[in-house]
Amino acid sequence: MTILLTLDTTWTPPTDGEELAYGIELTNHGDTPISGFKLGFSGPARIDPTATLENGTLLRRLSNHTLIAPPEGFVLAPGETWRSVAHGLSYGLRHWSDGANTGYVELADGSVVTLATAPTKGKGHNAPLLKGTAKFPVPAEAPVSVSIIPWPRSVATTGARIAPQGFDLQPQGDDAARAAAAFAALVADLFPVEGLVRPAAEAGLPVAIAHKSGLAAEAYELSFAEDSVAIAATTRQGMLYGLITLGQILRGAKIHPQTFVFPTGGSISDMPGFAYRGCHLDVARQFYSGAEVSQLLKLMAWNKLNKFHWHLSEDEAWRVEIDAFPELTQIGAWRGHGMALPPLLGSGPYPTGGYYSKAVVREIVALADSLAIAVIPEIDIPGHSYATLQALPQLRDPAEQGEYQSVQGFPNNSLNPAYEPVYKFVETVVDEILELFPANIFHLGADEVPLAAWSGSPLALDMIEKLGGPEMRAKHERQFNQLSTYHGADEIEGSPTALLQAAFVRRVHEYIASKGAVTGGWEEAAHGNAVDPDKSFVIGWRNVEINAALAEKGFSIVVSPGQRYYLDMANAVAWAEPGAGWAGWSGPQETYEFEARAGFSEQALTRLMGVQACIWSESMTDRAIFDRLVFPRLSAIAEAGWTTPERKSWDRFKALVGLMPILYGNWSAE
Repeated sequence: MTILLTLDTTWTPPTDGEELAYGIELTNHGDTPISGFKLGFSGPARIDPTATLENGTLLRRLSNHTLIAPPEGFVLAPGETWRSVAHGLSYGLRHWSDGANTGYVELADGSVVTLATAPTKGKGHNAPLLKGTAKFPVPAEAPVSVSIIPWPRSVATTGARIAPQGFDLQPQGDDAARAAAAFAALVADLFPVEGLVRPAAEAGLPVAIAHKSGLAAEAYELSFAEDSVAIAATTRQGMLYGLITLGQILRGAKIHPQTFVFPTGGSISDMPGFAYRGCHLDVARQFYSGAEVSQLLKLMAWNKLNKFHWHLSEDEAWRVEIDAFPELTQIGAWRGHGMALPPLLGSGPYPTGGYYSKAVVREIVALADSLAIAVIPEIDIPGHSYATLQALPQLRDPAEQGEYQSVQGFPNNSLNPAYEPVYKFVETVVDEILELFPANIFHLGADEVPLAAWSGSPLALDMIEKLGGPEMRAKHERQFNQLSTYHGADEIEGSPTALLQAAFVRRVHEYIASKGAVTGGWEEAAHGNAVDPDKSFVIGWRNVEINAALAEKGFSIVVSPGQRYYLDMANAVAWAEPGAGWAGWSGPQETYEFEARAGFSEQALTRLMGVQACIWSESMTDRAIFDRLVFPRLSAIAEAGWTTPERKSWDRFKALVGLMPILYGNWSAE
């Protein structure tokens, strides 16, 4: 008896008079008929709970996980296909990676069979599907003679020599020694066969690294001579960045000697335009091993990015060990058929997931520190907490009734601000997290709480009445059992939900501040002035106007608009490109040319801390998709964070970026 099944999906958008249609086809390639089965699948697309299903029944839908069954009595014979069509999606398809990317069948006896799952076919789209980083060939003639990303503040080099084989590092002092050791380890890992650091006996060019008083925190100076280079900086960070610039110059001259030179005279003087140059990684939607996170940190350092925003919790998973609550990782870190969290975003029917032990976290934090990167942990609360509440159901108000849903389709996914045990949980987590992360920043999320959240909780309704009066309570009671969602401050600000969230954020923020730490949050953390602008910062993600408005109100702001800096957005509108599309699309040039300072007044600019790339992982079941979405756009954002606007040049950047390393080594075949 052989059971061999495949899953194919198709997408017909609601255009040209045709009804939206998400086609699902299960084909039996084995020699055994099956009946009484259920088909489960997941991927970024979300079938609506109220969708109609032709030739089938919708049994369960949790966010992007769907379980359906054929009509009663149906038998799928060998060689035949069962076809069903869903009409109604709460998240439709824009790109091939949006469709189902994994599937399984639960047979009548309860056993599970995994399915070979093909990429979704879009009607009228026949172009080859794209994966891997787009290639940017280094030209024979470039606009500049040295290869450096991000581009420095002042480049005044002269002369040219045959590129040295490597560098003989000669540090002077403890900071210089630490910078030299970090650089040597970095290039040995990123470029293991190039030998960029070597002794004089192996033709290493002498590089002196010394302290110089009076430079800015991350500034450095390079001075070139015929037979040596000198690096001067006030801090270890500046010394490391000087070495990285020197390493990039050397690689360009060695690999492309027809295009780039290694100078014999002159100097480079450099410092960043922004103090905050960040990269965020969502490890909840997809899990990344500690080795993968470490490798990303090394790529960040090579791009002179200095803040790693580690998104450790979500509806889909909890990823960090907390001693006081082992259930968070025992239950909340895993997904699979029949588990507290079902297969989501391509994770499959068998237990899939992982988490970071405290020992691994400490290793990653130490590596980041050696690379001049501060690690900012995020525990996303009060919303985006479905995994937390599945692991710790005792955190729910026992008297709460009804159901609300988040914009991503998770029911009752928010910690209740009116339920006192929630605060004991949060404070315990804050304590354990701050002990692990010496940057002394706790990012509490605070985004996308559903409009109807807690409308069935008597405790929450009493709290709303206390904060806003009986009319506000009555307004929220009318939200009861409405499957309303939230995806914008204009909808929630001033609502009963906003009152509760602000009270929650204010209390948690005050606790974080009592520990001497800074609070980070998404832009919604500023609603109701819940955080003290002098003890916090917020990340603006919806649009550039909100960024400027928050800065005008006195909030310290990091710019990360979804339209340009969310690296899960596709590179182009084409179906063949992978990625999301809810915020549009942004190719490398569009990402590079976005200017974070635009629209800010002189006063508001004083509150602009910097920029951040956000790597959201819904689409990234395939690491070749990761490479296509993240690179070279990560380098484009790095240059926006370091290089001042008048020094930026797309023509220069595209000529140099082909030399920048990528995470998984997947290059596009196009």
